[in-house]
Amino acid sequence: SALPFNDEALDHDERFDHFEEHVTGGGKVEASDWMPDEYRTGVLRFVEMHANSELMGVLPEREWLMRAPTLRRKLALTAKVQDEVGHAQLLYRVAEDLGKPREAMIQDLLDGKTKFHNVFHYPTYSWADIGIIAWLVDAAAIVAQQALRDSSYAPYARTMKKICWEESVHIMHGRDVVLTMATGTADQRASIQEALDRWWGPLMQMHGPRSDRARDRDIHWRIKAKTSEELRQEFLGIYVPRIREIGLTIPDRDLALDPATGVWAYGNPTGTSSAPSSRTTARSPRSGSSSGATTGMRRSGSATRSCPRLGPRRSRDGPRTRNPRTLGSLSSREGRRPDATRRLRDGARLDPGPALRPRDVQPAPGERPPVGRPSLGHP
Repeated sequence: SALPFNDEALDHDERFDHFEEHVTGGGKVEASDWMPDEYRTGVLRFVEMHANSELMGVLPEREWLMRAPTLRRKLALTAKVQDEVGHAQLLYRVAEDLGKPREAMIQDLLDGKTKFHNVFHYPTYSWADIGIIAWLVDAAAIVAQQALRDSSYAPYARTMKKICWEESVHIMHGRDVVLTMATGTADQRASIQEALDRWWGPLMQMHGPRSDRARDRDIHWRIKAKTSEELRQEFLGIYVPRIREIGLTIPDRDLALDPATGVWAYGNPTGTSSAPSSRTTARSPRSGSSSGATTGMRRSGSATRSCPRLGPRRSRDGPRTRNPRTLGSLSSREGRRPDATRRLRDGARLDPGPALRPRDVQPAPGERPPVGRPSLGHP
């Protein structure tokens, strides 16, 4: 490369100055370029945690592949899970180019030496949780990810463009689930409201604590572009009106927009949801049961693993039973008539017709209508 910091004849300080000037001026860095250790370590840490989060984010949803209320929902969730694992693969590949083998990253994840996003410590109790995760958790994620498409590390920025497009389809899948349940039976609407009540706290914590932009080295190196609070404000500005539009209640009495400043005020996120268990769940939908046998963290000496076991788990008490809290949300097939899926003699299923949806629901920035079928309440 003709970039001055790649000139091996220069001493380290000169190369560092040229590199810093290039990055802070909006330049891109390729994997083959020279880079100071601080930058390489910062990018590797950031990308590795992102890859870990994509991989661990599959666990709250994987158990629901066989519990989805309809075949269409099962296919959509299967595609989403496949996409998330694919995102992890892409990001691990980006991190590998920075000098850390994939096997070492996976082992560090299993040993609890590296982190993944805190939101994936929380259990899923019902199909409504899957809708909230796919719509709002993924929406909070894409708000952050869209800001990474202009990262100074070029391989990461290119990868984020692909990931953001696929995540926008996941959001549409989640919104479809939420809208269908919100306009279904009273039990289904209560289920989606209860899921929102539990997930609002983790959502508000998702972008992390407030930080000083001037002291954030990731922003200095342009690995990321926005602070945690800037991302949280952007999420609230887009999705609070959309949540209220479909008639759901946000469980934060302090939530309000200051018209003069355009800044959202909100309550303490830790006061709106129970804190996650100190152990993460291996079989998420059953993690809320009282058996105590559903957590997947294991202790080895004084070290506690920060991720669930990836393999299957069976109860010591015999075959697993479904959590009764999940059965109520599936009994009426997510807003369809109870008899709508009975089989005819030829094996076909009755068509229950389109579900009712709110009028004039428009996609938010970053959302795309699903490919190949009508969008949800808008042309």
